[in-house]
Amino acid sequence: MAGASWARCSEYVPMLGGGVRLAELASDSATTETNRRFVEAPTPIILHIVTATLFSLVGAFQFAPSLRGRGQRWHRMAGRVLLPSGFVVALSGLWMTAAYDPPSTDNELLALFRFIAGSWMLVSLVLAVVMLFRRSYRKHGAWMARAYAIGLGAGTQVLTTLPWVVIVGKPTPMERSWLMFAGWFINVVFIEYKLRHQSN
Repeated sequence: MAGASWARCSEYVPMLGGGVRLAELASDSATTETNRRFVEAPTPIILHIVTATLFSLVGAFQFAPSLRGRGQRWHRMAGRVLLPSGFVVALSGLWMTAAYDPPSTDNELLALFRFIAGSWMLVSLVLAVVMLFRRSYRKHGAWMARAYAIGLGAGTQVLTTLPWVVIVGKPTPMERSWLMFAGWFINVVFIEYKLRHQSN
């Protein structure tokens, strides 16, 4: 139940933020330093937002015992959405980190953290597929959960960044890098704790 609550709560932030970004791209809003890269090359960010929304929304229901208890049909149908979406999320995130010119709020450390997070998500998805072909379903589920935890990093990053903004003020690029890292780190620790607890 805790896993389901965490997943469902964390999914709303990326979906809301993605919706705002898509609305911004669809309108004639002014081009700023923070959105210039998206306005000039919108395809990667659109792909990222759409697939991240699918990945977070469909993935959340995989934690619901009532759905998982209805047999393999739901799980397989959801997997046909989750796996391709997850790969596009990871690959588009890595591409944007490498190709986009970062705004002044970002630095090289944040780019490194994004590369690590995107690469770990990609590796987790690849191993999930490998375990699926090996019919090692428990390990398949564990690797999908790890990929999902990274995919929901944006949701947790609001929880790590917003209190800082309210209490301290706008973070410096270095502070922002570590606050973003904390979001991914919390999710990784949480899911590893859940997986270890389930295996005992």
